[in-house]
Amino acid sequence: MTFGRPGRRLTEYQVIGRHLPTEANPTPKLYRMRIFAPNTVVAKSRFWYFLMQLRKVKKANGEIVSLNVISEKRPLKVKTFGVWIRYDSRSGTHNMYKEFREMSRTEAVEALYQDMAARHRARFGSIHVLKVVEVENSESIRRPYIKQLLQKDLKFPLPHRSVKPSGKKLYAYSRPSTFA
Repeated sequence: MTFGRPGRRLTEYQVIGRHLPTEANPTPKLYRMRIFAPNTVVAKSRFWYFLMQLRKVKKANGEIVSLNVISEKRPLKVKTFGVWIRYDSRSGTHNMYKEFREMSRTEAVEALYQDMAARHRARFGSIHVLKVVEVENSESIRRPYIKQLLQKDLKFPLPHRSVKPSGKKLYAYSRPSTFA
């Protein structure tokens, strides 16, 4: 649980790590990953998990060079994000592409985890976020449920609004009518 940030669970971290220097290889190659995690401990753990799968480097024979928090450039603009994931279900491993309309990359990934938990019963540990890209061009948006939000005169009407008269009491003896 992160304190001081209500509503937000994940943070985007840039983790750079490498194999420990040896006499055979005094300057080992650096590996950089962007990881979405609730805190730095989970970010480091996920970094070593993914690096062990890609290269023969684990925490015992490696080191983390730097760990930075990546912040959103335009946090007040609504953007469309395309997210590539790989997740393990009960029947196997699946690749997937999803699109989200959110304010930041972290909010898009949070929406992804909620969506995957709701639609596919996938847990946090079984989902691997491969790539998150902001989709600038509206023609390259693939999903119809995102395309419908890009109309020019999009409106969200609110029917059944109950108007509160000024002279009426708070507790009335008759039921209010929401049909105007």
